Amino acid sequence: MVYLKTEEEIELLRQANLLVGKTLGEIAKIIKPGVTTKQISDLADTFIRDNGAVPTFKGVPNPYGGPFPSAVCCSVNEQVVHGIPNDRVLEDGDIVSVDCGTLLNGFNGDSCYTFCVGEVSDDVKALLKTTKESLYLAIQTAVPGHRLGDIGYAVQSHCEAQGYGVVRELVGHGIGREMHEEPMVPNYGRRGNGMKIVNGLCIAIEPMITMGKHDVYIDNDGWTVITKDGKPAAHFEHTIAIHNGAPDILSSFEEVEAIEEKLY
Repeated sequence: MVYLKTEEEIELLRQANLLVGKTLGEIAKIIKPGVTTKQISDLADTFIRDNGAVPTFKGVPNPYGGPFPSAVCCSVNEQVVHGIPNDRVLEDGDIVSVDCGTLLNGFNGDSCYTFCVGEVSDDVKALLKTTKESLYLAIQTAVPGHRLGDIGYAVQSHCEAQGYGVVRELVGHGIGREMHEEPMVPNYGRRGNGMKIVNGLCIAIEPMITMGKHDVYIDNDGWTVITKDGKPAAHFEHTIAIHNGAPDILSSFEEVEAIEEKLY
């Protein structure tokens, strides 16, 4: 069942999501060769708790891999999503997608950003640029009267035109008091298909795009999703509300982009 949000609930969602944006901004300050993904997660855990919230990813159950052990997901290079932070040291030329969730005043925030580590190749920067562009194109289509298929089509058509793969097995989602609510929001689809978009709908849109083919598999840890061909993947995510007839971005990349400036 799809749960539409009130004005008050949208504002509570905004506060949770702005905290995610601030957390990603803190992470941006330490992203460099030599940093471990565990250091990233530890920083996020402390920052989120210091701001009166709980990192929602920590402890999420999974019958195939046990509860997720960390505050954020850190997915490096060919890892698409759900990478478990550990002692892996980031190297010059890597990319790392950091997916972050918070629970603040009973509502969830959820956003992801793919960071460059040191000097990254131009072809990987192009993948990141296209993936981020597809996110904003999808958001622009999220207006009352359009359908969820229009969102998926916006991502798919933009990324496939550049020769990239669109992961099928993982999708965006509704969000509110629960991190994952109805409806599912695929990154592929046909225009005019799917649930109609209406005011009060709150969703996380999250393109997961690969340099090569879209096929993926799950690592033996039961969590980490990896490209089958070993090529890198990018992941960007915003939480939005359909509010007063338009998409309202509740999360923020401003803190990250102020530190990154113009990388790609």
